[in-house]
Amino acid sequence: MNRAALVETARLSIARGSQSFAIASKLFDKQTRERAWLLYSWCRKCDDIADGQDHGGARAAVTDPEARIAKIRDLTAMALTEKPTGDPAFDAIGQVVRETNMPRRFIDDLVIGFAMDSADWSPRTENDLLTYCYHVAGVVGCMMAVVMGVPPDDEETLDRACDLGLAFQLANIARDISEDDAVGRCYLPMDWLVEADIPPGEHMRPHFRGRLADMAWWLANMVGDYENSARVGAARLPFRSRWAVLAAAGIYGDIARKVDSLDQAAWDSRVVIAKRKKLGWVVKAMGQAFRPTPSFGRDGLWTRPRLSQS
Repeated sequence: MNRAALVETARLSIARGSQSFAIASKLFDKQTRERAWLLYSWCRKCDDIADGQDHGGARAAVTDPEARIAKIRDLTAMALTEKPTGDPAFDAIGQVVRETNMPRRFIDDLVIGFAMDSADWSPRTENDLLTYCYHVAGVVGCMMAVVMGVPPDDEETLDRACDLGLAFQLANIARDISEDDAVGRCYLPMDWLVEADIPPGEHMRPHFRGRLADMAWWLANMVGDYENSARVGAARLPFRSRWAVLAAAGIYGDIARKVDSLDQAAWDSRVVIAKRKKLGWVVKAMGQAFRPTPSFGRDGLWTRPRLSQS
């Protein structure tokens, strides 16, 4: 497929797979928007292959997880060496790398995240949780930063971009505790469950809802810290990219805040942010994009592995 066809396929993928990202992506300039769509289409396809989904829909039973990860690695490797893969989502990542000089380490780190999910990995500690969040979302923040023009050696700005990905994933974890439990997954650290005196696999029992709500409160606070850090990095981006990032940050921050506000009722039904509120964040983020750079230090926040350490 030529580039225009790849972009159109990617546009349809993001429109189907994520309304929040689709809305935020429209704020980018044309080149950045198209590259963001291309990157999304590869991420979405890899995630669907690993989890037996279609654009993030209901999960199917996966009986061959290792084979699925091998397929992701093989098709990605083909795309990165400019070999046609027969799948536009994989051809798309090759296109993005050629246009942006995306570090291979970022791509490899994200594939590690797909493998962690495929292996039904779960965290023992908070550090484990944040390491997982890096591999499935924080590194995507770094990749998006490169797409938006951040140099691959600007470690400080990449740290802030990673923080936004961490905030997104922590919000998803807080929202999806019940859905994850239904398919035998738990991303709450074992240390937290032990401290709350919740036996393994029992956290969705009605009599533990109060303690679960306490964990959601803690996750929401973590989301707030990483979101605030990311806003500092956003201030270093071109205006339209800054606007898009701030809109996405507000929308995903609202997911965590709504889970927290619902307390024990947070998992009675899936928490969603209404389209009018998402559009409200588009307007609010424009005003934020004009304001002076906020001040928020990273002391105490988890820090991703450096490219120089690999």
